[in-house]
Amino acid sequence: MRFPAIALTLAALLLGGCTSLQVDPLPEGLTEQPPADWSETSARRDQFQHWELTGKLAVRQPSDSGTAVINYWKQDQEAYELALSSSFLGMGHTTLEGVPGFIELTLPDGERYQSGDPEALVNAATGWQLPIDSLAWWIRGLPGPEGDFRLFFDDQDRLAVIRQLGWEIRYDRWQSFINDYPPLPARITAVKGEKRVRLVVTSWRRADGDSR
Repeated sequence: MRFPAIALTLAALLLGGCTSLQVDPLPEGLTEQPPADWSETSARRDQFQHWELTGKLAVRQPSDSGTAVINYWKQDQEAYELALSSSFLGMGHTTLEGVPGFIELTLPDGERYQSGDPEALVNAATGWQLPIDSLAWWIRGLPGPEGDFRLFFDDQDRLAVIRQLGWEIRYDRWQSFINDYPPLPARITAVKGEKRVRLVVTSWRRADGDSR
C-alpha cells in the first residue's frame, strides 16, 4: 500500500533540493578481532538507553538527494521520538514516534499515519528502505538485535564498520560528548547499494532516567 500524500510531503522534506554526499572508500587495515575492552565498552553503550541528540541528515539515492535537520531524537529505552525539518523548504516539523514493531508518523499539517511495520511506512513515505528499529542501536555504535552482523575495527581499536541487514554502517568520526562516558558516534555513513545516508550528530546528552 502506498501513501501518496506522505510520499509527496516527506520525500520533499528529506530528499528535496540538491546536495552532494561523498562517500569515502572503505579504509584498509580493518580487523574483525575486537579490542580487549570491547565487551565493557559495548555493555556501557547498551545501558545508555535514555538520551537525546540533535544533528543533520543527508540522503542520496538514484532518484534525488537532499538534507534535513534532526531537531531532536529522544530515546526512552525502546520508545523513540524523532523530529525532522527542512528549513530551505520552509516546512514545519515531521515527527516519527514508535517502539519496535509500531510507528506513528505526523506530517506538518497534523495528519497522522500509523503502521505495525515501521520499515514499510518509512519506505512508503520516502521511497527508500531503512530498518528504523535498528537505528537506535547503530547510532550508539552497536549492532541491532535482528539479523546476523559483522564488526570491523580500525588500528586505534575503534569500531569502524557494522555490516547488518544488507547495510554497511561506517563510523567516520567518534567524539567524547558526555563526561566519564565512552566516545559516541559523531558522523555515520550508511551504505546499501546505491543508497547513501549520512548522519552528523552535533550534540548528545543523557535524558531523564539515565544517571550513568
